[in-house]
Amino acid sequence: MSEQPQPSGRAAAKAIVTALTLARVPLVLLFMAGALAALVRQPRWLPPLNLALLVLASLTDLFDGMLARRWRVTSRFGALADPLMDKVFFIVVFPTLTFLLACRGGAQRLHAVVMLVFTVCYLLRDQWVSFLRALAAGRDADMRANWVGKLRTAVSFPIGCLLYLHLAYGLPARGVMLWIEAAGLAINFLSIVVYTRRFAPALRDALQ
Repeated sequence: MSEQPQPSGRAAAKAIVTALTLARVPLVLLFMAGALAALVRQPRWLPPLNLALLVLASLTDLFDGMLARRWRVTSRFGALADPLMDKVFFIVVFPTLTFLLACRGGAQRLHAVVMLVFTVCYLLRDQWVSFLRALAAGRDADMRANWVGKLRTAVSFPIGCLLYLHLAYGLPARGVMLWIEAAGLAINFLSIVVYTRRFAPALRDALQ
């Protein structure tokens, strides 16, 4: 059974959880800087460092929510900040990876086009869901992320990490990577459908 922190420990627990949530921003920005720096000069230690930054950014999404629930320090700030930090990850990491693919030339240029479509669809989905939630505000609608939203987030971070691994070390193979990206794109579209159906009453009312 999880233990609830004492008042003094509760403040520390909330600080740890908040720090984990917000850490995604500097981690992904450092990744972007390192990934772009590698285009100019690539010491052997830089790709592993960039990959580690990306993995750490992904893990913060796992541990902030898990620790908040375990320590019973969930908050409105955390509920709003966590999806925002996820969007920061998508906005920074996926365009960076798309640019890196385009810089490779050859067959990777087509791969870059696929990732461009992937990235645009991801960002449009986030804007659409935010729009639907704004329409549903004040209607006593359930604003929490549903299962498909959580699934989309859960697969997005590994896709980013695997794509950089592919760029840095050639693993997984491009064909495998394309199938993984296609699966992520399918989940993204499923998320659009599920959220649209969920907030359909608010959308219909707004159109009348």
